[in-house]
Order: sequence, then C-alpha cells, then structure tokens
Amino acid sequence: MENQIANKVVVHNPKTGEALEGQFETNSLQDLSGAVKNSEEAFHIYRKVTPGRKAQFLEAIGEEIVNLGDQLIERAVAETGLPEGRVIGERGRTVNQLNLFAKLLREGSWTEASIDTAIPDRAPVPKPDIRKVLIPIGPVAVFTASNFPLAFSTAGGDTASALAAGNPVIVKAHNAHLGTHQLVVSAIKNAASRLELPTGVFQSLTGEDFTIGQELVKHPGICAVGFTGSFSGGKALYDLAVSREVPIPVYAEMSSINPTILLPSATDQQSSELASSLAQSITLGSGQFCTNPGLIIGIASEALDQFCIKLGEEISQISGSTMLHAGIFQNYLDSSEKAISQPGVNVLSKGKLAEAGLIGKPVVVTTTGDNFLSNSSLESEVFGPYSMVVQCKDSQQLTKVVEQIKGQLTITFMADEEDIPSFRNLISLAETKAGRVIFNNLPTGVEVCDSMIHGGPFPATTDSRTTSVGTDAIKRFARPVCFQNAPHELLPEELKNENPLNIMRKINGDFSTGKIESK
Repeated sequence: MENQIANKVVVHNPKTGEALEGQFETNSLQDLSGAVKNSEEAFHIYRKVTPGRKAQFLEAIGEEIVNLGDQLIERAVAETGLPEGRVIGERGRTVNQLNLFAKLLREGSWTEASIDTAIPDRAPVPKPDIRKVLIPIGPVAVFTASNFPLAFSTAGGDTASALAAGNPVIVKAHNAHLGTHQLVVSAIKNAASRLELPTGVFQSLTGEDFTIGQELVKHPGICAVGFTGSFSGGKALYDLAVSREVPIPVYAEMSSINPTILLPSATDQQSSELASSLAQSITLGSGQFCTNPGLIIGIASEALDQFCIKLGEEISQISGSTMLHAGIFQNYLDSSEKAISQPGVNVLSKGKLAEAGLIGKPVVVTTTGDNFLSNSSLESEVFGPYSMVVQCKDSQQLTKVVEQIKGQLTITFMADEEDIPSFRNLISLAETKAGRVIFNNLPTGVEVCDSMIHGGPFPATTDSRTTSVGTDAIKRFARPVCFQNAPHELLPEELKNENPLNIMRKINGDFSTGKIESK
C-alpha cells in the first residue's frame, strides 16, 4: 500500500497501515535514458568477463545480502506483512539461486558449445569448420514481483539468470517494498564494486505510475524483459515489446489456477487427508502464490462429497491473514465476489472472522462440470486464498474439463496405482497444458534445481519453452551464434581447440570434455 508525495513514494505496513520510514524518490525519463546508456556501455565489458569472475559476482551478491542481517528481514516483514520465518526462508532461497547459477557458470555446459570440424577433402563439396555457442543478448529489464520481495524481486531469479548469462540488468522496483529493494540494491552494488565491474552492470528505477516501466520496455537499448505478476501487467508489457521497431522477447509469468485432479481410487481412500492438505495449501501465505491450487476437479461420488464436507470444515477453521498490499487485497475482493456471484456456483465454506485490515478471508466454492464447461469466466484466476471444486459427472466430462482449461504452471494428480491405467490419456493430456505435472504432492512450493520448470503454455507465461526457476532460466537471456572457418584466436573460449574452460562440448556429434588436436 503506498501514497505518492510529489515525486516521492511512501510505503505503508499492510498489517497496521502505518507509514514506514523513508520517502523514496521516483526516476524521470531522463534518468531512464541515462541508465540504459550506462547499461549498454557496461554490456561490452561484462559480456567478456570470464565465467569464473561472473560466478564470483553472483556469490558476492549472496554474501552481501546475508551481510544485511536483521535489517533486511525486519524491513521486508514490515513492508509485506509476511511472517519472519517466511522471509528468512526466502532470503535463503535467493542466495541459493545465486550460488546455483555460479556453479552453472563454472560447469559451463549451459552454453551448448558444439563443434563440427572441417573436412576439406570431402567430395563433392568440402565441409567447413562450424562452431556454435550461446552468447548474452544485451541489457535486460526486470520487473520485480510483489508476492516474493526477495526471491522473485531485485536479486531474484530473473536478475540472477540474466547476470549469469552475461547481461547487465535494470530493475523496475515494485512500489510496495521499496525499502527492501533499496537494501538489496546496495548489496548488489557492493558486490559489483568488490569485483571491479562497471557500475552499469546493475541499476534500478522507481516510478510513480506505469510510465517508467512502459518506457523502459520501449527503449531501443533494452533487449529482453523478465516479469512476474498479473496477466494484465505481463500482457501489456508483451504487447509493447512486440510493437517496437525491433521487437524483443518478454518472459512473463502471469496467470495460473493450477488444477488439482482427484482421481477416484485416491479419493475413495484418502478423502479426509486430501481435504486437510489442500486446505492448508489454498490458504498458505494468504493464497498469494502463483502455484496456489485454485481449481480442484473430481468425479461426483460419495467419496468426493465427503472430501467437500471435510474441506469446508477445514477452511471454516482457518482465519484470514494479511495480504501484501491494498491492490492485491482489493483485487481479491473483486475477483472472489465475481466468482461467487456466477450462476451455479455455491459457497462451500468461508474462513473464520479476523481483525480489520487487508485480510484475505479464505473461500472455497463448488460447481458442476456442466456449469464449468458452459461458463468460461469460472476459469479466471482469483489470486488469494480461494479455490473452486468442480464435480464432474464421469471420466469423460473430467477429460472435457481438462481439455477446456488454458495453459497452466502446474497440474496436479492425486492418484494411486489403481487410477493410473484408466487415466493414462488424461495424464498425457496434462503434459500439453502445464509446465509441471505433479503426482501426490501439493503444487505450492517450487524447488530451485536443474530439472525444475516454472513456466507453461499461455496464459501461464508468454513463452512456453522457458522457465523462470531453475538453471534453464539462463537460456532466456542468451542466443546462439555460430562461427564458420573463424581464425582460432577470434573464437570464444568455449569453442577453442584446447578447451581452456574444461567444459562439456559436443564435438562431431559426441559429447566430450577433451581437446581438439590442431592439424
């Protein structure tokens, strides 16, 4: 929640409504132009920095964030209303992400170095020497997320992966947690200074409204955009980017209702346990997770009835909690009321009364498969502690519901061994709809590792081929280039015969860390 005073922003505590210390100056369009110019100049230096030194930079950022100590935790708690334990955990995840990309840079195979050596005496046409590698693309604009003030924010996954790929970053700060942002900015700048990197390698901008963000995306010096937030925000940035004289990619993670599908045998055996665990997942963090289970689908049965009763009982005992800021809170009120008011939608349960303030009161509703299929608005995301149970007539209607669902970050199956043979085709269908298909786990929570995909078909993201979590996130901010018959001294280190970085490469079709003997 924030008010604007002239060209300054005052941040408020969402729990108490009190104004927090600090008035944060906004940037002008002239500031923006200067930042992009600095970023462009820094790119020509930073792209040539060795992988080892970039890795040191990422690790140094993590060290500087940890060095901020309790000051960072206390400010983030005050600005977001999140519990201290959650913020401490998020700090750990932020540092771990940075260290994971540092490890990736030292290992080096992410560059996809590939070498096809020349065959000059091949008939009828000689084969040239061709070598390919991924290289950085240029200055990247990153929009920080409101629901993760650290892990998806100033030094979060988008920033870490863009820096790891060799690109300078300009962050557009979220006005709900500017104090947290400024502390992390200081940590990144201290790390850059320690490694004697150009100041333009990382910069940040603050705006009173959408203008700074829009103009940043439109600026010809920006080469890509990373965004985590609402569908309307991400789609607006995407439309701006593709309308430029030189279009650029926008990697936006936007909207997902994360269907959880209760298959019959599992529902028969575990209806009570499933209801309890899903009630906790729906309300975790006041439902402010992009992987919140906003849709639960099952086949009508006595067991599903028992599940609904138990889910309603569990939700009725959970008190609402403070939401991140006034905008998210108001959107939750509006979108949940719109969903509840739709024909054929019945309220299953609401959470306990809580104190006044930006309190997101839990709500679960139910409807039939017929009603869901006939009303496309029921598929809209309600960002907060809300979920809808869709009761299908049979397995055929369950399949139709999944077919109708748009792209998702996750689809979860609660299933046992007896369910798998009958629903193999449905599980296969889910692969076409989501970036992550989950079995007998809750969707809330994203493991940061090499194999994670946090992405999915539109409208979950603007590019289903990418992820914003895990090491593959680096490839969003790199592009392939190949060199044909290039003088050896002009080749990138990744492509030189002697393999000075000792990385895994594909040489004439086979993977190897070996050298190429000069002829």
